[in-house]
Amino acid sequence: MKKQKSIILKMDEPLPISNPFDFLTEEIIFAILDSLNDDAFAKKSFSLVCKSFYFIESRHRKTLRPLSSDLVLRTLKRYRFVSELDLSLCPRVDDAALTQIALSRSSLRSINLSRSRLFTHNGLSSLVANCAGLVEIDLSNRAELTDTAAAAIAEAKNLERLSLARCKMVTDMGIGCVAVGCKKLRFISLKWCLRVSDLGVGLIAMKCKQIRAMDLSFVPITEKCLPPILELEHLEDLVLEGCPGIDDDGLATLKHSSKSLKTLDMSNCQNVSHVGLSSLTYGAEYLQRLFLAYSLSVTADLAKCLHNISGLQSIKLDGCSVTTSGIKAIGNWLASLKELSLSKCMGVTDECLSFLVQTHKGLRKLDITCCRKITYASIDSITNSCTSLTSLRMESCSLVSKEAFVLIGQRCQFLEELDVTDNEIDNEGLKSISRCSKLLTLKLGICSNITDDGLTHVANGCSKLKELDLYRSSGITDEGITAIAHGCPALEMINIAYNDKITDTSLISLSKCMLLKALEIRGCHSVSSVGLSAIVMECRQLMVLDIKKCTNVNDDGMIPVAQFSKNLKQINLSYCSVTDVGLLALASIKRLQCLTILHLSGLTPNGLAAALLACRGLTKVKLHTSFKPLIPQSLFEYMEARGCVLHWRNKAF
Repeated sequence: MKKQKSIILKMDEPLPISNPFDFLTEEIIFAILDSLNDDAFAKKSFSLVCKSFYFIESRHRKTLRPLSSDLVLRTLKRYRFVSELDLSLCPRVDDAALTQIALSRSSLRSINLSRSRLFTHNGLSSLVANCAGLVEIDLSNRAELTDTAAAAIAEAKNLERLSLARCKMVTDMGIGCVAVGCKKLRFISLKWCLRVSDLGVGLIAMKCKQIRAMDLSFVPITEKCLPPILELEHLEDLVLEGCPGIDDDGLATLKHSSKSLKTLDMSNCQNVSHVGLSSLTYGAEYLQRLFLAYSLSVTADLAKCLHNISGLQSIKLDGCSVTTSGIKAIGNWLASLKELSLSKCMGVTDECLSFLVQTHKGLRKLDITCCRKITYASIDSITNSCTSLTSLRMESCSLVSKEAFVLIGQRCQFLEELDVTDNEIDNEGLKSISRCSKLLTLKLGICSNITDDGLTHVANGCSKLKELDLYRSSGITDEGITAIAHGCPALEMINIAYNDKITDTSLISLSKCMLLKALEIRGCHSVSSVGLSAIVMECRQLMVLDIKKCTNVNDDGMIPVAQFSKNLKQINLSYCSVTDVGLLALASIKRLQCLTILHLSGLTPNGLAAALLACRGLTKVKLHTSFKPLIPQSLFEYMEARGCVLHWRNKAF
């Protein structure tokens, strides 16, 4: 009976509750984690739930970006399935570290060493020898690397993407090694490789037949290397920006262009006119994007040579001298443009711009920044013809009247980006623009005619707004910022610099925007540590903070910044009331990279030295020259060896 009673009692006991995740396969959980890729906080929270989740998250992660050189091996030990390693925040990776990485991650497919300074060709040789599956290597900014390093890279037989931008010691010999060894290359960047010539570039083109994209910006090449490049069967993107050795006479010798080319960048090519461009683009029937910024004049002859490229969708003419006949001729093209940039183009008038937009009614993006001759008439034509615009940039169009901005909201309600910095827009204009419910970016800097009433309209109509620039818009007060904070909860960046009516009330309101990543409040003298504390306590994703000339911000504000802003990467403290104590507190922020500390009256040489030593992740620091003789030179040498660049400024207080 006792035994039977015991059985009954056990049956009456509640069954143990099992973990519902135990019924899900690893593939399903990985799919859940895939949906969190854009939210680092969510993935971290997931990994901290329990040991099981911690293990699953470590198996799921395929990409890794350690915050410092000291963390590389430790993080790799946890994340054993990483195939893409970004060491751009790790300047002190040496040969020994590369060897350990290679031995522990033979499955590595991609590595970014663009800011690592201590490794040599020996480390690269070890990496390539042990990681046979490498398809991507970024060695940008390694000015000390020589042909020996390039030869080591040449052993990566499966390499598809290689960046050697600013590797100024690499010559044709090193590039020749890469050409012979890396025949599967699809992308190569030789930007600012000043010792590479036609020979090296030509070898890449002749040996690497799978090339899709080449960046030859500012490389001292001529037209001699172009024939093998243009013969590449799969070439889609070609960047020739700033190549003065390429001119009309040389381009005239070309027998054919690239039929597969989709993007061509000839910006800053001062020796090329429409004649040379015609030779380069003749037969390029698939060309979609053309960049000619700060180069040739936009004339009828230029437009004529591009007239028959029916697939052209985007053209950038920033800083070019334009003529009315040239712009009108663009209006007669067979192509239907989707993107057009005329930023800082001298000569753009109402007549030519109105004609152009009436033809290219399918424009999605238009940039007319600093086109100072256009008036209401141009905006009338643009908004009447191009009703599907998603981006309109028109900073400093000083002759455009305030009435024109009403038309934008009435007719272009698909806008996602609008830049009307330094214009005559007023509250009526903002009321109209508030109809653009898809608006993500709105720039209203130096707009003296707008007030809180206009911002309230924006807050009520543009709930998706992510970026708002109100730099030196002096009519704005706490009331307007409070309206924005309540109406635009998705806000990620706001600039309210040099608005003297802004107080802590604005910051307390903005603390409700929990997705905020960048806050610029320089020159807001009424803001104090109270407001700053409120915002950093709630906005935990803050990455950029500019409080320059906020004289009422002191150490009381720095303590909360250090405690809650663990994602902070950049801070400007110049002219604040922060002392050694506040600066040292910031050393606990491991992600901090950029620090500007000019004219901190409460800062001592010893405090500065201690802070610099403690902030181990710094990559750039701006300092006043007065500190230079007061701190041991060995400290500066140590900082530079650690990968930190020191910028000295001699600004008067």
